[in-house]
Amino acid sequence: MPKMDDSAFDKALISAAFGLAGRTGWRKLSVAAAATEAGLPLARARARFPGRHSVLLRFGVLADQAALVDTSPDSSTRDRIFDMLMRRIDVLQAHRDGLFALLRSLPTDPPLALLLGVATRRSMRWILEAAGVPTRGLRGELRVRGLVAVWLWTVRAWRTDESVDLSATMAALDHALRRAEQAAGWLDGGTSRSEPSPEPDTEPDLPAAPLDTPPEPPPSPPGVV
Repeated sequence: MPKMDDSAFDKALISAAFGLAGRTGWRKLSVAAAATEAGLPLARARARFPGRHSVLLRFGVLADQAALVDTSPDSSTRDRIFDMLMRRIDVLQAHRDGLFALLRSLPTDPPLALLLGVATRRSMRWILEAAGVPTRGLRGELRVRGLVAVWLWTVRAWRTDESVDLSATMAALDHALRRAEQAAGWLDGGTSRSEPSPEPDTEPDLPAAPLDTPPEPPPSPPGVV
């Protein structure tokens, strides 16, 4: 049997790790158990994944790579961001039960929550820069903070979305991005290819944002890869 390249090895171990976490809980997970579950050599698993947290960081990188695979310059800024964030959601969806176990552990694991918060900010910076939105300086930091809020709002919807096409998640993301656009200059004037549809009175809302300030994050876990 030919040796797995690093990418295939990492994906196999991460898949096994989230599968185990979904069955037994995140706190009981170990890299050794995940490697054994996947039939992977322990020595190589130790070299590539020193600890459980490294599984999350590598998973975040893979999710970003999936998001960044296609950033067409022909679409609007908002459309590019929408597409990239939904590709990230698709990666999360493939490991839904394991990620739910992870999210349930966050309230009692502050270091893990902090790690995910930092990783999420890094990922959102990549998304913005791939969409052509500057992220340096004070305004850049506000944009990153705003997209983190959009992402957390979207993940919140995803957690309760059991539809096959993730329609509720897409609607939540679209709504959050439209609200972010209301913060003057947040997306550098990027507009959607279609006019936004009227919002029903019963639609959940993000907190109102003052001029040049992105929306505040909704009640949600501190971060998710």
